[in-house]
Parts: sequence; structure tokens; C-alpha cells
Amino acid sequence: MGNSYAGQLKSARFEEALHNSIEASLRCSSVVPRPIFSQLYLDPDQPPFLPEDVKPKVEELDKELVHRYSQNGNLDFSANQTVNEMEDEEEDEDMSDSSSPPIPYSQKPAPEGSCTTDGFCQAGKDLRLVSLCMEQIDIPAGFLLVGAKSPNLPEHILVCAVDKRFLPDDHGKNALLGFSGNCIGCGERGFRYFTEFSNHINLKLTTQPKKQKHLKYYLVRSSQGVLSKGPLICWKDSSVFSPAKSSSAINLSGTQDPSRNKNIVKPLALSVQLVGKTFAAAPLSLRATDVANGNANGGRNNVLSSAVARPMPHLTSPIPGCAAGDQASMSSSGPPKKRHRGWSPGSPVPPPGLAVPVPAIRPSTRTEPLLSVPVPQSMLTGILQPQPILAGETVIVPENLLNNSGVRPVILIGYGTLPYFYGNVGDIVVSPLLVNCYKIPQLENKDLDLLGLTSSQLLSVENMILLTIQYLVQLGPDQIPLREEFEQIMLKAMQEFTLRERSLQISAQCISVSPGQLPWLARLIASVSRDLVHVVVTQNSLAEGISETLRSLNEMKHHQKLPDYVVAICASKIRGNEFCVVVLGQYQSRALAESMLTTSEFLKEISYELITGKVSFLASHFKNTSLGDDLDKLLEKMLQQRGESVIIPFNGDVSECVSSQEAIAMVSTQEPDLDVDTFQIYQPQLTVARKLLSQVCAIADSGNQSLDLGHFSKVDFIVIVPRSEVLVQQTLQRIRQSGVLVDLGLEDNGTAYQRAEKYVVRLDNEIQTKFEVFMKRVKQNPYTLFVLVHDNAHVDLTSAISSSLSHGEPSHGLADRVINCREVLEAFNLLVLQVSSFPYALQTQQSRISSSNEVHWIQFDTVDDAASEDKLYFGLNEYSKSLQWGVTSPLLRCDETFEKMVNTLLERYPRLHSMVIRCYLLIQQYSQALMALTTMASLRDHSTPETLSIMDDLITSPGKDKNGCGHMLVIRVPSVQLAMLAKERLQEVRDKLGLQYRFEILLGNPASELTVAKHFVTRLKAWRGNEQDDWIPRTYQDLEGLPCIVILTGKDPLGETFPRSLKYCDLRLIDSSYLTRTALEQEVGLACCYVSKEAIRGPIVALDLSEKEHEKANGSENDSDELLIDLDRPQSNSSAVTGTSGSLADNGVSSSSAADKSQKQAPPLSFQTVAHSSVDEGAYPAFTAGETLKQECDSLGNQLASSTTSKLSSLSSVSQAFRWPGHSAKDSRALRAALPRIVILSKAAYCLLSSQKSGNLPSSSSLLPHADVAWLSSLRPLLHKDMSSEEQSLYYRQWTTARQHHADFGGQGEASGLRSFHPRRLLLTGPPQVGKTGSYLQFLRILFRMLIRLLEVDVYDEEEINANHTESSEITQSSNDHWPDIETFSKMSFDLSVHDPKYRTISPVYTEQLSRVKQETSKETKPEEAKKRETVSMMLTKYAAYNTFHHCEQCHQYMDTNPAAQVSDSTLHAFTFSSSMLGEEVQLHFIIPKSKENHFVFSKQGKHLESMRLPLVSDKNLNAVKSPIFTPSSGRHEHGLLNLYHAMEGISHLHLLVVKEYEMPLYRKYWPNHIMLVLPGMFNNAGVGAARFLIKELSYHNLELERNRLEELGVKRQCVWPFIVVMDDSCVLWNIHSVHEQSSQSLEPEGTSKNVSLKSVLQHMEATPKIVHYAILGVQKWNSKLNARSTKAPFSRCHVRDFILLNIDLTQNVQYDLNRYFCEDVDFNLRTNSSGLLICRFNNFSVMKKHIQVGGQKDFIVKPKIMVSDSLAPIMPLQYVCAPDSEHTLLAAPSQFLLEKFLQHATYKLFPKAVHNFKNPVLAIDCYLNIGLEVAICYVSSRPHSVNVNCEGVFFSGLLLYLCDSFVGADLLKRFRFLKGATLCVICQDRSSLRQTIVRLELEDEWQFRLRDEFQTANSSDDKPLYFLTGRHI
Repeated sequence: MGNSYAGQLKSARFEEALHNSIEASLRCSSVVPRPIFSQLYLDPDQPPFLPEDVKPKVEELDKELVHRYSQNGNLDFSANQTVNEMEDEEEDEDMSDSSSPPIPYSQKPAPEGSCTTDGFCQAGKDLRLVSLCMEQIDIPAGFLLVGAKSPNLPEHILVCAVDKRFLPDDHGKNALLGFSGNCIGCGERGFRYFTEFSNHINLKLTTQPKKQKHLKYYLVRSSQGVLSKGPLICWKDSSVFSPAKSSSAINLSGTQDPSRNKNIVKPLALSVQLVGKTFAAAPLSLRATDVANGNANGGRNNVLSSAVARPMPHLTSPIPGCAAGDQASMSSSGPPKKRHRGWSPGSPVPPPGLAVPVPAIRPSTRTEPLLSVPVPQSMLTGILQPQPILAGETVIVPENLLNNSGVRPVILIGYGTLPYFYGNVGDIVVSPLLVNCYKIPQLENKDLDLLGLTSSQLLSVENMILLTIQYLVQLGPDQIPLREEFEQIMLKAMQEFTLRERSLQISAQCISVSPGQLPWLARLIASVSRDLVHVVVTQNSLAEGISETLRSLNEMKHHQKLPDYVVAICASKIRGNEFCVVVLGQYQSRALAESMLTTSEFLKEISYELITGKVSFLASHFKNTSLGDDLDKLLEKMLQQRGESVIIPFNGDVSECVSSQEAIAMVSTQEPDLDVDTFQIYQPQLTVARKLLSQVCAIADSGNQSLDLGHFSKVDFIVIVPRSEVLVQQTLQRIRQSGVLVDLGLEDNGTAYQRAEKYVVRLDNEIQTKFEVFMKRVKQNPYTLFVLVHDNAHVDLTSAISSSLSHGEPSHGLADRVINCREVLEAFNLLVLQVSSFPYALQTQQSRISSSNEVHWIQFDTVDDAASEDKLYFGLNEYSKSLQWGVTSPLLRCDETFEKMVNTLLERYPRLHSMVIRCYLLIQQYSQALMALTTMASLRDHSTPETLSIMDDLITSPGKDKNGCGHMLVIRVPSVQLAMLAKERLQEVRDKLGLQYRFEILLGNPASELTVAKHFVTRLKAWRGNEQDDWIPRTYQDLEGLPCIVILTGKDPLGETFPRSLKYCDLRLIDSSYLTRTALEQEVGLACCYVSKEAIRGPIVALDLSEKEHEKANGSENDSDELLIDLDRPQSNSSAVTGTSGSLADNGVSSSSAADKSQKQAPPLSFQTVAHSSVDEGAYPAFTAGETLKQECDSLGNQLASSTTSKLSSLSSVSQAFRWPGHSAKDSRALRAALPRIVILSKAAYCLLSSQKSGNLPSSSSLLPHADVAWLSSLRPLLHKDMSSEEQSLYYRQWTTARQHHADFGGQGEASGLRSFHPRRLLLTGPPQVGKTGSYLQFLRILFRMLIRLLEVDVYDEEEINANHTESSEITQSSNDHWPDIETFSKMSFDLSVHDPKYRTISPVYTEQLSRVKQETSKETKPEEAKKRETVSMMLTKYAAYNTFHHCEQCHQYMDTNPAAQVSDSTLHAFTFSSSMLGEEVQLHFIIPKSKENHFVFSKQGKHLESMRLPLVSDKNLNAVKSPIFTPSSGRHEHGLLNLYHAMEGISHLHLLVVKEYEMPLYRKYWPNHIMLVLPGMFNNAGVGAARFLIKELSYHNLELERNRLEELGVKRQCVWPFIVVMDDSCVLWNIHSVHEQSSQSLEPEGTSKNVSLKSVLQHMEATPKIVHYAILGVQKWNSKLNARSTKAPFSRCHVRDFILLNIDLTQNVQYDLNRYFCEDVDFNLRTNSSGLLICRFNNFSVMKKHIQVGGQKDFIVKPKIMVSDSLAPIMPLQYVCAPDSEHTLLAAPSQFLLEKFLQHATYKLFPKAVHNFKNPVLAIDCYLNIGLEVAICYVSSRPHSVNVNCEGVFFSGLLLYLCDSFVGADLLKRFRFLKGATLCVICQDRSSLRQTIVRLELEDEWQFRLRDEFQTANSSDDKPLYFLTGRHI
């Protein structure tokens, strides 16, 4: 193996050293080269430690000082020699990282004129990878591209071509000495020395150039052809086993090489100061990679590079199995050498006669006992003094130690320097379990406060020693020391000291124990341990104490009792106290040694023991029964006795026999009452799915542009699961049953079943191809949102890079390659959802998932919540608490008899792994129990009672059942080889006993499918009744009811769900190797399930009902009164079968289960609210009908509702897995209960899971959360019992860190905390088997529904009103005209009736037609109860107008300012003009973004706004619309449809938002790129009339300015474009309607409509011939009947609103009423028409208006001006007016608003004669006011030459005069005739003008007034009330 070293000096090795020595002397100008032999034997082989606990300045010094020592005291190195030579081949502590100037390495100056720039070669060519990654580089055959690192360019890699013969192979071996390379920049070839080459490529090294140090990476081309950094070059033997060698590579027993006893193993040079945080790892499982690279190199990520191969500095013996998997470097042989260092994997321990030196690190001065700075002073001086080793500091391990004593001692590193170990080092283990507890970290003040400490340096060494002894004394005989437990003890002690310090005001110094007192205090504490803890005190060194202990152990007689622990203390005067613990307890030492191995390692160790035949002694021991008979012979005898017959399969006793033919033919007589789980979604799953959805919405709302939900119209997904065939099938089954593929529109009903397979991918070697196909789909479908679900995400967390280097299991790192690959991280349409029951390893400081993106399973707050549930979740906490129920047969059990047997065997076979022994014993136990129960009753006493009762239940339960149903037993055997052995043995025993038809024995191997014997499959099919012929069970749930033993194997259980018939989980093999929280909890997680409420004994209140949900069991037994039943839902079959109500639990999974008929919709305030309110997923129990639950987005309607419900044939859902004893199955449901499973644990696991004193969390939760993470600090608060999963997550994120091989490790160069989370990644966590799969499938469904919802809009769909009042137009128009003909059009009469359905409650306008309509009196509707307006859901098209929630690539510039340019990039301009109407100057403000300034004209100085540019009538630009668009908006800064980019097809247009002054900041924030027109402050409370008035006034003033400006340029005044568009902020879509002439037989032509853009509508209207002669152009309002209706004239002369093209020139003298709140447009249209102007409506266009629930012209909430009390009754409209000067409550609302509201409601009081009397309307002069639906208004204009309705012969029933002007005179009024008793209402601004008006109009002649008929609006005088007078016609 390479140049391995086998005892004598190989010539190659010598030559190499000689070569190096000569080369060094040639290059080195200043220092004497090092002697060859010291090079060969004294290579300092220790990775540097950077204690991260040290304060920052010291860390910088540390980088500079490579503290490395040689133990050869004679060599005197000068300072730089120390650095140069000692640094050897360390990979990353480039001197340039240091803050102090580097020590120069003398190199030749570069040739004259050559380039010396870093990253370029001397020829000036770029070598940096970033520049060359896309280049095609030609390299000669046999050469490879590798990356070199320059110390001056740490972030770049330089590309070089090197002959691969000079590079190592995969094992770090076989690289030729020397170098051969080419420069790929300039092409120069043939560099034969690395020194020369490094000069050429300008590495500018400060240390001696070495290829091993500076050539770092292989470079590889990705599939896209990009050259990128590949794996590290493995310069040293990483000695990790390739799978081929794994069988022989691990040596635990020590029997392999008897000659090795004289070996020496490297001592541990560990002064406390130098042990970094390396041991913060899982207890004892030391990672070479951690040490060498992780913390030692300041956290830089050079995974498994050269340093990895060094034998570990702190493992002083090649710990058995330590080299497996990702543990690099323990099994090596031979001394370290310079190049090909490392021992060959062939011999796991060094051959005899070799010293393996690790230099002892001795600081020359000892710091304070309190270690206030954990770095000795001598280090800071820069002079490192190597010190000779004293003879007394070596320990010779006695020969045959393990054989003689039966114990392999474990030495727990304590405080101080461990000695060297020589000799038989294979018989001892050195463990760093507690070492970190003694290195107390420096903490920040906030952390100290959190822990209640004043400083972290409170404990002296003496205190630590005493605490350790005390801890060991209190440990029970079957407990092992746990790091986490001891850390808490240390913390408590420090807190005590802090309290004493504070109370006594003394320093900690006074509390510390003096070194003199230590020995007797230590012995005193140990004296109470009943001799289980000994203390050995020595004076000179620890070596004495350890040697003494080992010697006495070796010479011990077998009857003597061993102490469990020996604490060796060295009370040295020179060095202070040091100590370590030698563990001698039989159980403790084995448990500690085994717990040092990771799961993969001990499984390899077991397979090695089985393959090498080490277990043969044990196997032969178990060949006999406990009675001493030969087992095989006994079985053969029984087989012969039985002959051909077998025990009856079911429905009969074990003693009954039948022939095997009969047995096969037996089928069940009746269909059993099996509780087969149909897949359903339960309430908690709905809730969690919703939480997931709202989190996705939060990501979309977060503003960091990482997810644009408006962009997607479809959802697609893939589920990635660990390597488990059963799990794949189980997930497939759930996907099929849930119908999600059909609901998402991914597959058709017919194909969904087969096609489901492409949506589930297993993490095995084929994943790459399947995943590439998926990623291709992701790239090809940018409008589909893909969800990548990573189920059981905690299972394989190895990083891809470490697994590729460590040659670990082939599947390692696959998840990392898939989930964390660049394509996944960058795909904007891909969400990653990681799902895990044990998410702790994903919650480290380096986590990629933001804590806000974690969704935790819901917790019930009260027992009442649980009371509505039929089944309760029974999880880890419940198991732990069930121990307090005090029942005779507990659910968690520990088989004490079994444990005693195991302990006996462990003593007898010290060299075998305990799991092997446990497994063999377990097989024997089950075999004997089977025999005892069938034939050999004498064996009963030799089976443990637990085993016997389980087997008894298993065998007898089918016998008592008519169908053969029985229970399942799961035996967990992690090792596949042991599991296969167990299956074979148990099957053999079963078959020979004739039980092969009674129960099945299955191997649950993740790698293979389930194989069930044919006759059992037949039985299962008969039970199920409706399966196809080729059906076979594929999941464990398919085995419901089958009596069977499942031997579950594999490294981890992978989340498979077991059937309700699982009754026993045998976890007796899960022992002290499972010392992390994840490992232990996932084993017990097998037993977690939902149970019937009745099954939970003890007070239900005592249960922690956290994390519960409705079961996966159908709770169809809910009574109808418990749930709000949704009557819209079709009842599912199950309720028909069981005869209960169609309650929630029966729903099946309907895709839109409760389609909401009424189409209500909650306000979509943001994606968040859409998520909460607009996605309906089913009925919700316990909600009142009044809640807006069903205002959900089910625009898809009922057609979907039944799509899946009908598909699920829900079977009768009666849970009958277990029965309480003594009741028949026909009893009531309370007695057919699903019971919790019974779990049999090993002692170690039982102790961890049974609740501790004071009922803390099961202490399993305080363990290290996962083997791939490490604690950040030994001082940390305790994980509390009451912590929710959210709090636990935050705890782990603060206190744990990812290890080097963890996929999250390596925020390269980033300080932790600055790590960026992946924005589109979520984590769903919930306890095992709680229903997470159903939850995420439901999430996919509601996500899809929400996306559809986001692509839909609710638009008003109301038919026109007053259709029967329409004047028939005699003018015929051709239906194909595109534009009106002005001649024809002007002859049409104006249709006065208002047809807009919005105005269905206003007063009709009088026409001659109207007078013929008889109005029924029954129509008295109260206007308050305004009918809900009809809306319909429409899909948005590409021409829609959008609100702020829409984001897309095309319009983001239109929407957002450049982030660099803040809001201040727009400028504020005042614009003043005089208004004749207002009689004063008006000042408006424009806010104009820089990008829009081209639309305006500024004065020469560029400061003053002069006008807004207008085009000419003659302009023809297809890429622009001419008219400026004004949109008044209020209260809708988020929801107003102000983004017209798509509606205008992206062309240039001028859009102005008209906003009130107080709302301006909000609108400016949301629409920074829009021009704002800000109304003066006086209009803050005004109605919409004011905005329209000001728009028109401003536009006319601007038209005049533009005419003047353009006139100067020679343009005629009438050529300037006089139109503007005034459009509401709710116009969303525009349509064009065209009519097709039908064939003759059809009665009428039919119309079609299609969506068009606002641009095309405006351009069409602007192209109208003679357009300047029209006053207003508009379009009709859309409704769904428009197309069906018979042809309509293409143009109408009628009212238009919402969206108008307004001619401001023609309408100059017609004004909007600026005071108005309501009907301002009806009023304006009537005025315009009466002025003889043309209003034209284009009937072939329609506008859709969105139903927006917020903002707009909403009513004021009218409140009293002075609030007397909060709880006032609402004020009715009739109270809005009062008598002048009365004591009436004054109101805080504008007077005009009060007046208009009053008039609407006071019809009966004001105009009694007019009510329901359209023949006698009320005459309104110059105004239209809504005075109630029952009264018609006849509008008459007082202006001369105005056009008015014909009033001849009409008697009016009332007269309304509103703020009338001088045109209204007494003569005008005398023209009209009134009914007797007609009423009058005169409204004026104040009392005096009211009186003047009465006089001026001579009203008193014909009308009678009374004093009490004068009124005012109920405002205070400050608010300028309006006054009115009523009178009666005489």
C-alpha cells in the first residue's frame, strides 16, 4: 500500500528524506537544514489547534503562530525555523492570513519586465478560475487540471496543469516525488520543480513552496461545461475504508495481531489551553476531520485534505472502528512520514517496535489556576520551546489486559496532559467525552446574564475534580457518564458560586479549594460510593496513576470486585493539578467505548465481526437451549413427531392440527371488521396546511423578490424520500388516495394511478437521472410553481463533498447533492419543503432555513380542543408520562431479566459488540418462547416473562378469531446481517413447530420490497374483499390484521407507518450506542400513533396534549351535534355505511369540499389574507355559521367538489384493532379502541426515556440532538420541559453548530450569523406519525387553489336597470359601424334614464315613458339593507390592470424605483390657477418622478412647472394614446388597480393619480413611479365630486396654457388635443363585442366578446371622426348577458360613467358639482346633455369593474362631534338635520354629506305627494339629487337655450331648489304647474341667503311656509351647516 513502512527503513523513504534535505539546503539561505533522521522520525504530526474560545486578538496571534513542537530537545530552532519547518504540510494556515507581517521565504526575484500581478503568470496571462471557467483548455495526455491557492488571493483559485503521476491516488498514496507541470496561461511547458513553477505563476509564497501545500483541488467540468472547483487533492492517506476493504479493516477484539503488544501510541498533548472546540462533538465520536480542519483552521472548509490523515492527537490508541466511514485516520500503521504519511488500512494498529510520538505540548509558564486567558503567556512571545519528555510520563499497557481482566478500560481525558501509551494499546480506549466540560469557554455578557453568571471563569481545577468525583459517585450501576448531564452540574456549581459571590461579596478565589486539601476532599467524596469510585493521587505525573490502575487491573483475581471508576489525580507542585478518569466498570467501559462509534461505524463493526467469524464462540453457546439440549435436534424431533400436519392457521387452539393442504385452503368465513385506514385529511392537517400556505405567502410578501406568486398558474411537485422501498410505496399510496394529482391538473383520472410513480423519487443511485428530468421540467415551465418535498429530511445530512472524499456509503451526500445544488437554490419557481419529525440537525447555527420559515405542528391549548377529537395523538411525551399512570402493564417496559442475562454474556464475551450478543440472546428468547408455548412447557421458566407474553399473544390471538386476524410485533435489529440471521432462525423454528400458517415472519429491509407468503396474501385479499387479483401488500399498513413478526432493519427507521394491528415494538437492541436525541427518539417513534380517547388512562389533564391532531383513523363516529355539518357537501360513503352523520371526518378529501354558492369573498389584503381567507378546504367544526369561513376562493365552484369525494370509497371506519378484554366485537364503539403500542426497551434507553425527578423532559431531549452537529459551548441553559417546538428550534439554532461533514457546514469565509438563508425553503416539523404527509399534500392542493385565485378577479355582473323606460330611438344604425356618424348621431335623442345597476336605489329621472310606468307600492325596500351586488369570478388576462400585489419581470420598472434611487427621486411642483367656480386661486401639487418629467414643460431655469404637454388632434402614433389618464383614488393605495402597464401593452402613456393630501405619503410609497396630483388640504373630507371638478378645471387651464405655448410655435389653437380620460381605480378588464350574422334558420344573431387592451379601446375611441364635436365618449359596463342579448345599436346617446373620454373644451361651462358625494356623474351628464352637447356610448366595448372591498367612496361613519360615551346607538339619517339653534346632538361629518344622506331617506317626509307617483314628479332645477327610489325627478335646466324634457301638461308634486344661482328667477318658476299640496324644499348655504332666495323667487306668493319648517344639517357652526326650508303649495 503506497510506500508503507513495515519496520526497517525502506530505501525509497530514505531517498525521499535525503532528496528533501538536499533540496531544502539548496533553497534555504539562512537556516541550517534539518537532519534527515529527525525528518524521518520526528515529524511533528499534530494539527494546529485554534482555541475558538480565545479572545479575538489572541486568535489573530494564533494564526500567526503555528504552535507546533518537536520533542527532540537537542534541536535548537530559531524562530522562523520553527515556523517554516514545523508548519510542514499544513493546508490552510497560510501565513498571509495573519495580521502581523509574514516571515518571508527567500525566493528569486522575478525576471526583469515580467508581470508580478497576483493571479497572472509572469507572461501576464490570467490564471484565475473565475476568468477561465468557460474556456476550453487543451492539456497533454496524462495531465490533470488542478487548482492552486495563492496566499495573497484567498478567494481565487489559480488553474494549473500537472502530470497526474506526481499527484496522489484516491488513498493519498503513490504520488511520485517531484513535479511536472505546465502553465495554462502562456502555454510554457516542462516545469520540473514546484519552486520554479510557483515563481512563474506568482504565488509569492512566504513559506517554502510545496506541491502538497499549495495544490489544493482537482478542477472538474460540470454538465454545462463550466470548469469549477472539485474535490480536494488527498495528499495523505485519509485511511477511510473503501467498501471493498471494510470487512477486514476494523479491529475491535484485538486478537488479530498478537505480536503488537509493544507498540507505543501517541500521547495526548493536551493542556487545556490547546484543545480547541473540537470535542464539542457528540460524546466520544471523534472526527478526525473536525480536528484537522474544522476548528483547528479557524473553520475554513478544507474537507479531508492533507491533515486528515494524521493520526489523531487526542485519541491515543487506534480506537477500534474509528477509521470507519467519515472518521478518518485511526487505523494506520507505521510512523508518520513526510510525504505518504499514514498507516496502511490493512493493519489497524501499528506493528511492534515503533514509537508513535505526539510531542507533548508544554507551555513554559503556567497560567493562573483560573485560566483567565486560555493561552499561556509563552505563546504570545513567538518563541516556542520544545521540551524533552520525562521518563515518568509514559504508560506501558500490560499485555493480555483484556484477556486477563475482561475489561477494556476507557480513559476519559480530564484536565492536563495525558502521558504516552506504549505496548498493548489495543486494549485501552481514550475518550474525549468530558474534556469540553473542563474547558470553560469565554462567553459574551448577554450569554452570561442568561445563565446567571458573572464570569465564566468561576471554577478552579480543584473544584472541577471534586465535581467530577461527586458526579461519578451518584451515577447508578447501570448508568454511564453523559456529557450533557455533567455540563448541567458544572453550570449549577458556577451559578452557586455566583450567588455566594454576590451575597458574601467575596471573590471566587476564596471559595476555591487549595491544592493541599484536594486529595483528602476527593477521597472523602469517593468514600460514600461503596467502593465504586477510587481516587489515586500521585505527585509526579498522571502516568503513575494510570499505570498503577492498569497494573492492578491486570493482576486482579476474578473474585475481587472492581471499582467502576478510578480518578487519577496528579498533584504536581510544578504544573498544578491534573487529572483523568479511568473507567473500569464492565458495563460502563463497554458502553462508553461503543458510544464513541457512529451508527454507520458500529454497523460496519458488527458486519466485520460476523464476516470474520468472531461470533462463532457465541453462536456455539446458543446452539443449546437454556436446559442444555441441542436446539436443532430438539426441533428435528418435534418435526418428526408432527409429521405432515401443521397447527391450525386460525380459529382453533395451538394443539389442533390439520394437514398443510387444509391449512392453505382455510379462508375467513366473514369479512372482518378491519379498520383499514382510508386516506383522509383531518382538521389539524388542514390547519397545518394553511400555516404552510400563509408562510409561503409571507415569503411572497416579504419584499425581497424571492417569490412572485402572481406569476404562476399551476402547481407541480416531487417528493424525495430516503432509501426505503416501503416508504416509497406508502407515499405513492397516499398520493393516489388523496387525488392530489387530479386536483392539481397534473394527471387525468384514468392515468393518475400509474403516473403517480414519477412524483416520488428515492434517494438512491438512480436519483441523478430522475432529478435531472425534474429540473428540466422546472426550467421549461416558468409559470408553474414546483414544490420539492424532501421527506424525512433529517436522514442523510452528509455533505456531498465529504462523502465523495470519504468513500463512505454510496448513498451518503445524495440529499445534499439534490437539495442544495445550485439549480435548486436558484430556480425562482421552485419551493423546497423539508419535512421531518426530528428536525434538530436542520436547526443549527448554519441552518439554511430561516426560523420564520419553520412550520410546527399545531398544539392544542386546552383539553377542550382535544375533547372534540375522536382519537388523540400518543407520542414520546405521552409514553414518558404513561409511566406515572400506575397501571399493572405499563406501555414502556424494560425487561430486567433479559438485561441480567445480557450482562452475564457481556462479561463472558468482552471482545464482541454488545448488539451482537443482545441479538443472539433475543433470537434464543423468541425461539424458546415459541417452543415453550407449543411443545416444551419446561422451557417456560427459561424465557423472560416479557418475551413469553408477547409470543403467547401473537400465537393465540389468531386462534380466537374466526378470520385469523392477529397482532403484529416489530423487532428492531439495525444490522442487516443480524436481521437476516434472526429471520432465518425464527422462521426455521416456526416452520419446524408447524406454525407457518399461523403467523408470518417478515424482514423489513429498506432496500427491498415486502415479501409475504402466498397463503397470507390470499388471506389479506379475502379480508379486503375488493382488491384486484394481482394485489400484493406493499406497505406495512397493507398488513393490517395479519399476525406477524416484522424484523425491521436498517440504520434508521425511515418514517414508515405501521398498521393499527401493531401491538408490540421490541427495542431491546437499542442501547447505549443511541446517545443522540434523534437516534433514540426515532426508534421509539415507531410506536407513536393515534389512540382512542378511552385508551388513555389516568387523568387526561395530566397528558401533555401538545402536538395532537385528528387521527389518521376515521373518526366517523362524531355525533352530528358535535360538528357544524356542511350541507353542501355530498355525504361520503362511509357515513352511509356506519349510519352516522356526514361529519368532517367522513369528508374524504374533496378538492373544493364546500363550494360556496354565494361567492362571498374576504378582503384579499395581501397574499397573507388570501391564504387565510380565500382558500376553502373543507368544513370546519366548531365555527359558527356567521363567521366568514366560507368566503373562500372557490370560484371553481361545485363542479370540483365531487371530483375526489366520489373517488374515495371510504370503507366502514370502525376502529377495531384492539379490543378491551371480555367484550365481543359487537359492543359499542367505546369498547373498540385503538390502543397505544407496547414498547420493550433496553435498560439504557428506558432510563433516558422515563421521566426524571421533578418531571423534566425525558432526558433524551437534553442529549446532543444529532450525531452530525456539535454543541457550541459547554455552558448553556437547559432545554426546558415546557419548551414548544418553536422554542426548541431557537434553542438549537443558538447552541448547536454543524459538523464538518454536515451538509450545512461551511459558510466559507462567512461569520456565522451572516449566513444567508435560502428564501424559498420551508421546514415542516411535527412528531412522528402525526399526519405530515397528508398535511403537505393538502398544502399543495390549497396552494394551487390560491394561485388560481390570484389569477382571478371578482367583477360586477349586474344587468342594466330601467330597461323598460328606454326611449326608442327612431334612428337606425348599421350594426357594423366602427364609429358614430355625427350627422346621424346628433339626431338621436338622449336617453335620460339611468341604466347603471349600481344606481338601482336612486330616484329615476322623469321621461314621458316613465310617466306611463305604474309603480307598485309594495316595493318598499329599506335602502340600508342594500342588496349584495352580484359578482362573478373571471380569469385575469394579459391586458388586466393590477394592484400592488402584482409583480412580474416586464412591469417591475414601471412599478418600482431603482432601489438605489429612493423616493426622493421625484420632485414636488406647485401649480396655481384661478377657478371662477371657487372664486379663488387653487394651488395643486404635482409629484413628478424623474422618469416622467418629459411629459411636462418647465421654465427655462428648470424649476417652475409651466404646463403638461398635450398632443395635437392630427397626431397619429400607434405606440401612444393621446389623452392623459386621470384616476382619482382614495383609501386604495394597495388595492387600487393603478398599474396600467399590461392594460396599455407597455406603450407610452400619461397617467396621473389624483389623491387627497393626507393619503399622498401612502400612495407615494406604493406607487413611486406614478405622477401624483395632490388635492389641496381643504378637500381632505370632500367627496368624489371635488376630485372630478378639480381634474376638469386643471385640465381646462392646462389646455389654455398649451394652446398659448403651441400657438407661439405656429400651431392653431383648435389643433391641440382637448380630451382627457377620467377612469375609476377599479376598472380591471376591457372587452370588445362583435356580432356575427346568423344563418337564416336561427332567430337572432349571436355575439362574441374577447378581451382587449385599454390601449386598443382608447386608440379606437380617439380615432372617432370629428371627435372634437363630442363632449363625452364612454363604453358600456360589462355583464354576462351582453353577448346573449339581441343586437343593440353600436352607439347610444345615454349616461356614461366609470371610464370616460371627456372633451374639456366643449364642456368648459359645464361643471361637476364639487360638493357632491353621490351621483355626481348623473348630475354632470344631465347638465352636459341639457347644454345640447353630445354624449356617445360605444356599445361594442365594455369595461369590467373589480369588486374591491376597501377604500373608494365609502360612507362616513357619522358620529357625534363630542362623544359622550363610547356605546352610543347608531345615528339614523333622519337625525342628520335639526331645527336651527336647537339643542340637537351635533355631528362630526361634512354638511353636504349629511344633506345628501338625509334626502335619500326623507322621501316620505319631504315629498309625500310624489311617492310612487311617477306621473307627478318632483321638479329639480339645475341639479339632480337622489331623493329616494320611490320618487321620480324631472330635471330642468334654467340656462337659456338649454334642451329640456317636455313638461307640458305635467303637474309636479314637489319642487327642489338646491343652491340655485341667478339664472333661476321667479318667471321661470311660474311656467310650471304644481299639484295642490305639493311640497317645496329650498336649500341654501346659510340662513340669510335662504331668506333672500325666498324673497327673490317670490315663493311666498304660491307656497305656504311655517317657522318650524326651517332646518339645518346637524353640524356645528364651524362646519358651515346647510339650511333648508320646506313649504306646501297653496
